[in-house]
Amino acid sequence: MDDALRQRIEEAAETNALLNAVKHDSEAQVGAIMGPLMGENPKFREYGDEIPGVIAPVVDRVNGMDAEERRERLSELAPEKLEELEAEDEGEDHPLPDLPNVEEYDTVRMRVAPNPNGPWHVGHARMAAVIGTYKERYDGEFVCRFDDTDPETKRPDLDAYDQILDAIDYLGFEPDDVFKASDRVETYYDYARDLIDAEGAYTCSCPQGEFSDMKNSGEACPHREKDVATVHEEFDAMVDGEYDSGEMVLRVRTDITHKNPALRDFVAFRMIDTPHPREAAADYRCWPMLDFQSGVDDHLLGITHIIRGIDLQDSAKRQQFVYDYFGWEYPEVVHWGHVQVDAYDVQMSTSTIAELIAEGELDGWDDPRAPTVASLERRGIRGEALVDAMVELGTSTSNVDLAMSSVYANNRELIDDDTDRAFFVRDSEDHGGLVERQIVGGPDAGEPPYHPDHEDRGRREIPVAAGVAVEGDDLPGHGERVWLKGYGCVRHTRDAFEYVGDDISAVREEGVDVVHWAPADGPELRLRTMDGDVTGVAEPGVLDYEADEMLQFERIGFARIDDIAPEGESVAYFAHP
Repeated sequence: MDDALRQRIEEAAETNALLNAVKHDSEAQVGAIMGPLMGENPKFREYGDEIPGVIAPVVDRVNGMDAEERRERLSELAPEKLEELEAEDEGEDHPLPDLPNVEEYDTVRMRVAPNPNGPWHVGHARMAAVIGTYKERYDGEFVCRFDDTDPETKRPDLDAYDQILDAIDYLGFEPDDVFKASDRVETYYDYARDLIDAEGAYTCSCPQGEFSDMKNSGEACPHREKDVATVHEEFDAMVDGEYDSGEMVLRVRTDITHKNPALRDFVAFRMIDTPHPREAAADYRCWPMLDFQSGVDDHLLGITHIIRGIDLQDSAKRQQFVYDYFGWEYPEVVHWGHVQVDAYDVQMSTSTIAELIAEGELDGWDDPRAPTVASLERRGIRGEALVDAMVELGTSTSNVDLAMSSVYANNRELIDDDTDRAFFVRDSEDHGGLVERQIVGGPDAGEPPYHPDHEDRGRREIPVAAGVAVEGDDLPGHGERVWLKGYGCVRHTRDAFEYVGDDISAVREEGVDVVHWAPADGPELRLRTMDGDVTGVAEPGVLDYEADEMLQFERIGFARIDDIAPEGESVAYFAHP
């Protein structure tokens, strides 16, 4: 990172930190400004690992100002942003906008409606994060409804129901109610029959291509004027499974000349020959389309506010026809753009991830290379860090980018103070391999602190009798010195490290590099990362930790202990720098 770029980052960070501090009348947080900073400046993203260190002093400087100084400085840097803040309700303290017309409802009740065709990828978490936050804000209710009425093209995965509920729990929320649409098929049949009685639906056996041509030309299907009795009879035959897939559908009667062809006489029920994987639903062959099923459920389950993608605006319009037939009032709707997530080589798609797992390219849904909620959890990233980053994106109708560096910054703030430090030396070509050297002279052990900010936690004891291992890129030239962190200064001579003292001025005044190290006979450890696995040796104290505990491998980053094997290879999952 050159000086010009660093200056641009510092200037943008100061504006965002001031905006965050003034808006919330509190100290700015590095994690809270990472999202806006990266979203507004895409060119910064390739430096995501370095940026938290660059902006931290800027944030500290802003936090050292009083409220009046912050407002004055913000008025100098970005007067238009200060004007926007002053125009907002002074009581606002949320990155999310107010939901529309909440005063008209006794209880705000919102839903996530996942298709359980696999565990959640990172993008799926946005809905639960935002709805869970709105629930807390309005003391409302959170419904999880599994929209699993497509047993063929988006076939449910029986394990995914619990996996999705686990993901919601990981994010820090608990649904007030959980429903499976496949348990409610008889209810959909009842409302289909009511719709037929209201002359709002008719059975149609037109081949799909023929109907599409008629619909696009605004021409009515010849089945459109069937009498109600015939429609009931044929719909009952659909329910009884007497038609093959594609042979008969039930359509909602709308406006065949509507200016938007997508809204003309859409399908409400179709025949599917593939049995549902759930035993309780395996006998059904007549299944509702999502627009009908979801629309009916939103009314019956008392949903007051819906958040959905901007690309689904036609769904609301189709459902409105059904609501008009029944005299129902449609819920409030907020449309938002899609979220894109950086930092992954794997496409954020349930089907793509499933294919890569089936082909053995990924070990599973929690593989560190997979852009999934399960992977983040296994890597030791707290759900709160992901929620805060998602909420900061707001509900704009524009597509938005989630910079994983903002999630990492949030997580760093949550775990840094409680996380012990440790050494791990990588045996990797990318870092020059692993090099062993004997120590000549000097103490029998190094004693670095467990945490540099908490001397009261004590110090680790790392023996050097068997020699030490360092990464090849850290090995100094012959005759040159290096500082082994927590041990002291050594000179590389005759393929050994000769101890030359513990005067820190060698580092501060003479520029001697500080490096991490481990005993040459230290325990083997495999670090699983987004770029693949890295093996090496760690300090012995790593064996004293248990699975799920976090460590910060100095000069590498935070990691979650996954498995401790005193006699073999232990495993940790890399979280972030």
